[in-house]
Amino acid sequence: MSIYTRRGDDGTTSLRDGTRASKTSARVEAYGTVDEANSAVGLARVICADETLEETLRFVQHRLFNCSSSLAAPVESADERTPTIAAEDVTVLEQAIDHIEARTPELHGFIIETGCEEAARLYAARALMRRAERRIVALAAEEPLPEHVLAFVNRCSDFLFAAARWANVLAGWPEEAWDGHVERPRFDD
Repeated sequence: MSIYTRRGDDGTTSLRDGTRASKTSARVEAYGTVDEANSAVGLARVICADETLEETLRFVQHRLFNCSSSLAAPVESADERTPTIAAEDVTVLEQAIDHIEARTPELHGFIIETGCEEAARLYAARALMRRAERRIVALAAEEPLPEHVLAFVNRCSDFLFAAARWANVLAGWPEEAWDGHVERPRFDD
Protein backbone atom coordinates (compact mmCIF):
# COMPACT_ATOMS: atom_id res chain seq x y z
CA MET A 1 0.00 0.00 0.00
CA SER A 2 1.37 3.39 -1.00
CA ILE A 3 1.32 6.43 1.27
CA TYR A 4 -0.28 8.46 -1.51
CA THR A 5 -3.72 7.73 -2.93
CA ARG A 6 -4.44 10.85 -5.02
CA ARG A 7 -8.01 10.88 -3.63
CA GLY A 8 -7.27 14.09 -1.69
CA ASP A 9 -6.16 16.01 -4.76
CA ASP A 10 -9.65 17.51 -4.98
CA GLY A 11 -9.37 19.09 -1.52
CA THR A 12 -11.29 16.40 0.33
CA THR A 13 -10.27 13.64 2.71
CA SER A 14 -11.77 10.38 3.94
CA LEU A 15 -13.28 10.35 7.38
CA ARG A 16 -13.21 7.34 9.68
CA ASP A 17 -16.73 6.30 8.62
CA GLY A 18 -15.76 6.36 4.91
CA THR A 19 -17.47 9.63 4.00
CA ARG A 20 -15.53 12.47 2.38
CA ALA A 21 -15.12 15.94 3.84
CA SER A 22 -13.45 19.16 2.80
CA LYS A 23 -9.96 19.52 4.22
CA THR A 24 -11.11 22.92 5.54
CA SER A 25 -14.15 21.57 7.40
CA ALA A 26 -14.43 22.16 11.15
CA ARG A 27 -13.98 18.41 11.72
CA VAL A 28 -10.76 18.15 9.72
CA GLU A 29 -9.47 21.37 11.29
CA ALA A 30 -10.16 19.91 14.75
CA TYR A 31 -8.46 16.54 14.36
CA GLY A 32 -5.72 18.00 12.16
CA THR A 33 -4.80 20.54 14.81
CA VAL A 34 -4.79 17.81 17.47
CA ASP A 35 -2.33 16.00 15.20
CA GLU A 36 -0.14 19.14 15.00
CA ALA A 37 -0.15 19.43 18.78
CA ASN A 38 0.68 15.74 19.10
CA SER A 39 3.71 16.23 16.85
CA ALA A 40 4.87 19.09 19.05
CA VAL A 41 4.50 16.89 22.13
CA GLY A 42 6.68 14.32 20.35
CA LEU A 43 9.28 16.96 19.63
CA ALA A 44 9.42 17.80 23.33
CA ARG A 45 9.39 14.16 24.34
CA VAL A 46 12.56 13.23 22.43
CA ILE A 47 14.69 15.40 24.70
CA CYS A 48 12.78 14.77 27.93
CA ALA A 49 15.20 14.06 30.76
CA ASP A 50 12.72 13.12 33.49
CA GLU A 51 11.46 9.52 33.28
CA THR A 52 8.04 10.20 34.83
CA LEU A 53 7.50 13.21 32.60
CA GLU A 54 8.53 11.23 29.52
CA GLU A 55 6.12 8.44 30.48
CA THR A 56 3.30 10.96 30.89
CA LEU A 57 4.09 12.59 27.54
CA ARG A 58 3.96 9.12 25.96
CA PHE A 59 0.51 8.59 27.51
CA VAL A 60 -0.58 12.00 26.20
CA GLN A 61 0.56 11.20 22.66
CA HIS A 62 -1.32 7.91 22.54
CA ARG A 63 -4.49 9.47 23.95
CA LEU A 64 -4.23 12.37 21.51
CA PHE A 65 -4.38 9.77 18.73
CA ASN A 66 -7.59 8.53 20.37
CA CYS A 67 -8.88 12.12 20.30
CA SER A 68 -8.04 12.53 16.63
CA SER A 69 -9.58 9.21 15.70
CA SER A 70 -12.78 9.88 17.63
CA LEU A 71 -13.06 13.36 16.08
CA ALA A 72 -12.54 11.96 12.56
CA ALA A 73 -16.20 11.04 12.07
CA PRO A 74 -19.60 12.04 13.44
CA VAL A 75 -20.35 10.76 16.96
CA GLU A 76 -23.26 8.67 15.66
CA SER A 77 -20.93 6.60 13.46
CA ALA A 78 -18.80 5.47 16.42
CA ASP A 79 -18.71 1.76 17.15
CA GLU A 80 -16.86 -0.58 19.53
CA ARG A 81 -13.65 -0.14 17.50
CA THR A 82 -13.61 3.64 17.88
CA PRO A 83 -10.84 4.72 20.25
CA THR A 84 -12.19 6.84 23.08
CA ILE A 85 -11.15 9.11 25.90
CA ALA A 86 -12.33 8.14 29.36
CA ALA A 87 -12.92 10.34 32.38
CA GLU A 88 -10.00 8.48 33.98
CA ASP A 89 -7.69 9.80 31.24
CA VAL A 90 -8.56 13.36 32.27
CA THR A 91 -8.00 12.41 35.91
CA VAL A 92 -4.52 11.06 35.11
CA LEU A 93 -3.54 14.46 33.71
CA GLU A 94 -4.96 16.21 36.75
CA GLN A 95 -2.89 13.91 38.97
CA ALA A 96 0.21 14.66 36.88
CA ILE A 97 -0.42 18.40 37.20
CA ASP A 98 -0.87 18.10 40.98
CA HIS A 99 2.34 16.06 41.20
CA ILE A 100 4.28 18.72 39.28
CA GLU A 101 2.72 21.70 41.04
CA ALA A 102 3.80 20.27 44.39
CA ARG A 103 7.39 20.49 43.11
CA THR A 104 7.39 23.88 41.37
CA PRO A 105 7.29 27.41 42.78
CA GLU A 106 3.90 29.00 43.30
CA LEU A 107 2.84 31.26 40.43
CA HIS A 108 2.43 34.93 41.30
CA GLY A 109 1.67 36.26 37.82
CA PHE A 110 2.25 35.60 34.16
CA ILE A 111 5.56 34.16 33.06
CA ILE A 112 7.34 34.34 29.73
CA GLU A 113 7.31 31.02 27.92
CA THR A 114 11.03 30.36 27.71
CA GLY A 115 13.78 28.53 29.49
CA CYS A 116 15.75 25.42 28.70
CA GLU A 117 15.15 23.77 25.33
CA GLU A 118 12.83 21.13 26.78
CA ALA A 119 10.66 23.78 28.45
CA ALA A 120 10.55 25.89 25.29
CA ARG A 121 9.37 22.86 23.30
CA LEU A 122 6.72 22.06 25.92
CA TYR A 123 5.50 25.66 25.88
CA ALA A 124 5.24 25.53 22.06
CA ALA A 125 3.29 22.25 22.32
CA ARG A 126 0.97 23.93 24.81
CA ALA A 127 0.27 26.80 22.41
CA LEU A 128 -0.64 24.31 19.68
CA MET A 129 -2.81 22.36 22.14
CA ARG A 130 -4.72 25.53 22.95
CA ARG A 131 -5.34 26.07 19.23
CA ALA A 132 -6.55 22.46 18.97
CA GLU A 133 -8.96 23.17 21.80
CA ARG A 134 -10.33 26.20 19.95
CA ARG A 135 -10.82 24.10 16.81
CA ILE A 136 -12.66 21.44 18.81
CA VAL A 137 -14.92 24.10 20.34
CA ALA A 138 -15.70 25.33 16.81
CA LEU A 139 -16.66 21.78 15.80
CA ALA A 140 -18.81 21.48 18.94
CA ALA A 141 -20.78 24.52 17.77
CA GLU A 142 -21.81 22.50 14.71
CA GLU A 143 -22.38 19.01 16.14
CA PRO A 144 -21.95 16.81 19.22
CA LEU A 145 -18.47 15.83 20.35
CA PRO A 146 -17.20 12.51 21.65
CA GLU A 147 -17.36 12.50 25.43
CA HIS A 148 -14.29 13.76 27.36
CA VAL A 149 -12.29 14.82 24.28
CA LEU A 150 -12.58 18.56 24.96
CA ALA A 151 -11.80 18.11 28.65
CA PHE A 152 -8.77 15.95 27.83
CA VAL A 153 -7.33 18.48 25.36
CA ASN A 154 -7.99 21.32 27.80
CA ARG A 155 -6.19 19.40 30.55
CA CYS A 156 -3.35 18.62 28.12
CA SER A 157 -2.63 22.32 27.72
CA ASP A 158 -2.61 22.72 31.51
CA PHE A 159 -0.31 19.72 31.86
CA LEU A 160 2.11 20.99 29.21
CA PHE A 161 2.35 24.35 30.98
CA ALA A 162 3.10 22.60 34.28
CA ALA A 163 5.55 20.25 32.53
CA ALA A 164 7.44 23.18 30.97
CA ARG A 165 7.79 24.81 34.38
CA TRP A 166 9.01 21.48 35.82
CA ALA A 167 11.56 21.09 33.01
CA ASN A 168 12.94 24.52 33.90
CA VAL A 169 13.15 23.57 37.58
CA LEU A 170 15.03 20.39 36.71
CA ALA A 171 17.40 22.34 34.45
CA GLY A 172 17.95 25.04 37.06
CA TRP A 173 16.55 27.67 34.71
CA PRO A 174 14.82 30.58 36.51
CA GLU A 175 11.40 31.69 35.33
CA GLU A 176 11.07 35.11 33.75
CA ALA A 177 8.15 37.15 35.04
CA TRP A 178 6.20 39.09 32.44
CA ASP A 179 7.05 42.78 32.49
CA GLY A 180 4.78 44.88 30.31
CA HIS A 181 7.23 47.75 30.62
CA VAL A 182 10.46 45.94 29.85
CA GLU A 183 13.04 48.29 28.39
CA ARG A 184 13.31 48.51 24.63
CA PRO A 185 16.61 47.24 23.23
CA ARG A 186 19.10 49.86 22.14
CA PHE A 187 21.19 49.54 19.02
CA ASP A 188 24.04 51.96 19.50
CA ASP A 189 26.67 51.79 16.80
